[in-house]
Amino acid sequence: MSAPAPIPFIDLTPGEDHAAVRAALDRVVARGWFVLGPEVGAFESEFATASGAPFAIGVGNGTDAIALALRALGIGHGDEVIVPAMTAAYTALAVIAAGATPVLVDVEPHTLTIDPAACAAAVTSQTRAIVPVHLYGQAADMESIRSVASRHSLAIVEDCCQAHLATDRGVAVGTRCEAAAFSFYPTKNLGALGDGGIVITGSEALASRVRRLRNGGQQERARHVEAGVNSRLDDLQAAVLRARLPLLPQWTTRRRALAARYRQLLPSSLRTIRERDAGHVYHLFPVLTAERGVLQTHLTSAGIETMVHYPVALTDQPAFAAFVSHECPVATAAASELLSLPLSPRLTDADVERVANAVATFVKGHRSA
Repeated sequence: MSAPAPIPFIDLTPGEDHAAVRAALDRVVARGWFVLGPEVGAFESEFATASGAPFAIGVGNGTDAIALALRALGIGHGDEVIVPAMTAAYTALAVIAAGATPVLVDVEPHTLTIDPAACAAAVTSQTRAIVPVHLYGQAADMESIRSVASRHSLAIVEDCCQAHLATDRGVAVGTRCEAAAFSFYPTKNLGALGDGGIVITGSEALASRVRRLRNGGQQERARHVEAGVNSRLDDLQAAVLRARLPLLPQWTTRRRALAARYRQLLPSSLRTIRERDAGHVYHLFPVLTAERGVLQTHLTSAGIETMVHYPVALTDQPAFAAFVSHECPVATAAASELLSLPLSPRLTDADVERVANAVATFVKGHRSA
């Protein structure tokens, strides 16, 4: 009897969207307009509508989206920006790219999103903003974070790079703050065929400045009124994203269904990330175990691919050694225990059952050992 087919962590080849993606690419090539063309403008409008924001500005990637939003708010040299210690390094790197200082704080133990109390404790006279990360597709505790920001007159730039069209208490993420950033890296819930990002905001003035900064600071062609950068979403990627955006709601529904199945089938002794809000869009489905390495090896031998997001807390990254950080025991502990199980709209119920059974077999074997 042949072994079952491997279960990949993710498959990035076009699937049900193949025809729409191919048509989008052909349309752009036939038009011959590849940078800041009509596809970018159309996608900006469509994503703004889908995300519930008045304005959306396409940029080169999610890191630039955070950095340019901060710069557009006037945040830079001498300013501190609070960032969670459990996130991709690019969140803090974006703060540095804006010229500001990242201040690393701990996360909540059950959700691993930024701890509002830790934010409050980290505020100094130099603090200008908080960048909460909606980790793994779930919104941070934005009500509490907005309370901290309001008390200290801080701006909020939400890192929504893993949380496309997620909601928090029924409100779309990124719509109750100064600005928010999204990434369209290929592995995201809404992914391009390369890099891409977008800033959303309710401020026309902020949108105008981000639009200027992304294009070298040009007010008009060849007139640079400030030192901007070159960070433009190209038309090929915008066209692909336009083709995929209508499919995102059904993909999200599928992700939620698979996550619910995992929660139903996985052994109760295995720790998972708590679902605080039903607006979670499940970019990833991590579990936590002190036996991560052994479990990952076990699953690999069963033909199941897994990944680790994120193996090193930002407080332990050499790149941030020179920056301000607070004690982050929750993030540090989680970094050594997190293991992401396969979760994508292409998985079948049988795939999830196979993964859950393999995990259960491992847990049972370690209990009896």
